[in-house]
Amino acid sequence: MKARHKPARSPAFTDTVQIGIVVRDLDATMRTFVDDYGIGPWKIYEFNPGNAEDLREDGRPVERSWRLAVTMVGKVMWELIEPLDKKSVYARFLAEKGEGVHHIAVAATNFDDLVAAQARRGRKLPLSGTFSGVKVAYLPTDRDLGVMIEIFNGTPKKKSKRTRRSPKSLHRRSPR
Repeated sequence: MKARHKPARSPAFTDTVQIGIVVRDLDATMRTFVDDYGIGPWKIYEFNPGNAEDLREDGRPVERSWRLAVTMVGKVMWELIEPLDKKSVYARFLAEKGEGVHHIAVAATNFDDLVAAQARRGRKLPLSGTFSGVKVAYLPTDRDLGVMIEIFNGTPKKKSKRTRRSPKSLHRRSPR
């Protein structure tokens, strides 16, 4: 078979590293993953104005809150996100589309170049900020690629504050 669309440039991103899924109830969704599919353990984090630096939506500073849980499925991190407010990108996604895949995170070949390319196109980043010392940005690719792409620059320098509830409790089968 002959390739129909051969790229004229090198790839902007290489590996898929994460799938981000917005959910209404983080605890119930984790329980389903653990009980029905054997997926876990989950690490639970909470983000709020106190631990998210320079948080912006569409370029404007905002104060938002959400809980999330992460686990590895093979080589890809799965992230479940429960909005704790009514205005965040996650809350709007939930209100407009319901639960589902919100973004896919990829390893960017050059974080700053990708962010600058969006600005040159007149596109604002739906979400950006610094979390645990890592710069993160969502590219507004949902219209042209069908899903938002998340890119990041660096690796965490310190752990974010985990919620008090231990994800180990999710290993026990709970009544429904």
